[in-house]
Amino acid sequence: MLTVVVLTKNEEKNIVEVIENAYKVTEKILVVDSGSTDRTVELAEANGAKVVYRAWDNDFAAQRNFALEHVDTEWVLYLDADERINDELASAIKKEMQAPHKAMYRFIRRNSAFGREFKYGVLGPDSVVRMFPLGLVKWEGKVHERPVGDLPVKTLQGFIQHYTYKDFSQYLSKMNSYAAIGAQNNKAKNKKVSVIRDFVFRPFFAFIKMYVLKLGFLEGWLGFVLCLNYANYTLNKYIKLKLIDEEKKHA
Repeated sequence: MLTVVVLTKNEEKNIVEVIENAYKVTEKILVVDSGSTDRTVELAEANGAKVVYRAWDNDFAAQRNFALEHVDTEWVLYLDADERINDELASAIKKEMQAPHKAMYRFIRRNSAFGREFKYGVLGPDSVVRMFPLGLVKWEGKVHERPVGDLPVKTLQGFIQHYTYKDFSQYLSKMNSYAAIGAQNNKAKNKKVSVIRDFVFRPFFAFIKMYVLKLGFLEGWLGFVLCLNYANYTLNKYIKLKLIDEEKKHA
């Protein structure tokens, strides 16, 4: 049997739809809430989900691993509140659960933002490993977290539709938050900043990766702007790390 896990914080606009979407593959929905002040918890429980609480500490992997402590099925699948499984993927999941392999399952994800779907660049389609057997996989990484385990990875047909940033302010705010978490994560790993490498080369190659290698230029002016901001996010991550080091020196 399968449990779908959803992490939430003030997701009243999404919670009912994501729970209804999760019912396409299972009757067991677990919501891990990090302190919502809106109707997220109320709506989740009213729609049949089990809700547990864990305070947010800027660690996505810890939040996802906490969920595993409350899963009582053999399999677990993670959905973000702004993600939806399409019918083809739902069918593939249900079919696979009839005779599951000991594997980690990868899903293709299509990203929509600012009222449009992206095919290239920063918000082009990506893939995420989101389903695996309980007890054999753990999450790592405070931001851009990933599941890690000694299992083969299998990709299923269909896709997740990701309804991400509604406006540019939300995008900038989240990228700034990710940069702060990334800096703290690098600090925990005792990484040191090199001005030339981290302030010049890393942002430059981040832009080239997204604009040229991932064809961000095909998304027009918005693709160009997103690639610039991705480079800026990379720069900010190391600026924040440098500032942490400087504050420590003068403390």
